[in-house]
Amino acid sequence: MTKTDPAPMAPPPRGEEEEEEEEDEPVPEAPSPTQERRQKPVVHPSAPAPLPKDYAFTFFDPNDPACQEILFDPQTTIPELFAIVRQWVPQVQHKIDVIGNEILRRGCHVNDRDGLTDMTLLHYACKAGAHGVGDPGSRLSQQLLALGADVTLRSRWTNMNALHYAAYFDVPDLVRVLLKGARPRVVNSTCSDFNHGSALHIAASSLCLGAAKCLLEHGANPALRNRKGQVPAEVVPDPMDMSLDKAEAALVAKELRTLLEEAVPLSCALPKVTPNLQTPKQSWKC
Repeated sequence: MTKTDPAPMAPPPRGEEEEEEEEDEPVPEAPSPTQERRQKPVVHPSAPAPLPKDYAFTFFDPNDPACQEILFDPQTTIPELFAIVRQWVPQVQHKIDVIGNEILRRGCHVNDRDGLTDMTLLHYACKAGAHGVGDPGSRLSQQLLALGADVTLRSRWTNMNALHYAAYFDVPDLVRVLLKGARPRVVNSTCSDFNHGSALHIAASSLCLGAAKCLLEHGANPALRNRKGQVPAEVVPDPMDMSLDKAEAALVAKELRTLLEEAVPLSCALPKVTPNLQTPKQSWKC
């Protein structure tokens, strides 16, 4: 029997929520929206985040009863909900799946964009999957992909697609989900904001060891060069340049560089340039 999505309601008290998170529940199906979902994506105009009257804080807290009234109010618009999602605070990030579902319920197309950041819900979900947030971002990402979210879409401001965000924020679980049905078209796609490097370059330069391992497991090319002629191993920050208080990061850098160097086949003649800066073919010329 298909599990139906519950009607909108306030999130459970913190204690109950923690108990529920211990159980491995299946990814929820797409909710029945209160409005018919559009057939074509649009860019929503920018709007300020709504806040309760005489509210003591400057950010939206989905755990606050007054904020919950706004969140679940059908009159709250999609641009206003996107404005809430834009707030990079733990309270919002931990409820990204709840807020995302409220956006979908209002008829939002799965590939609609926030007019201020040019990001889609999938971009935000990958960003929210960062360490310390985890499950809510992963749940929403899987739901969006099931609804047909396009993993190749890029933010025009950062030129990053969903995989680039997952690599940058070191979310290996999301890397796996995104590449499940998208490789090899996406795995080696490059980003101009990172010298036309791939997601593996992004993970390497950001010391994201988990994401780098996952990308390699899914066929990312460790011999691909960015616009500066560097392979991923060459963009890993030098541990010798790190201060003593960054000893842990230095160890990660050393392990990451070794991992990437050993991933390049010894017989591989590394290409001097990437043949296609947007979606390079995986050719190691061995």
